[in-house]
Amino acid sequence: MDAIKKIAGILWIAIGVYAGYILIVTQAIPKFQSDKPEDLIPAIIYAFVLTPIIVGGLVTFGVYALQGLYKSDETSA
Repeated sequence: MDAIKKIAGILWIAIGVYAGYILIVTQAIPKFQSDKPEDLIPAIIYAFVLTPIIVGGLVTFGVYALQGLYKSDETSA
């Protein structure tokens, strides 16, 4: 079971990095480059609010899984 958790940790980190790439490349950069002034607010939200929250959460969850911090203590219940 620990091996599965470690593999899942690597997957969570990879998903987090991929999600950050997608948010920046397909959402934020095109809106920053747009000539419309109403696209600036969503671009700032994508780049500086959503990306750190999503990537940070997924990568943190993956690191915790890799470190084995999700081990269950069956004797402490």
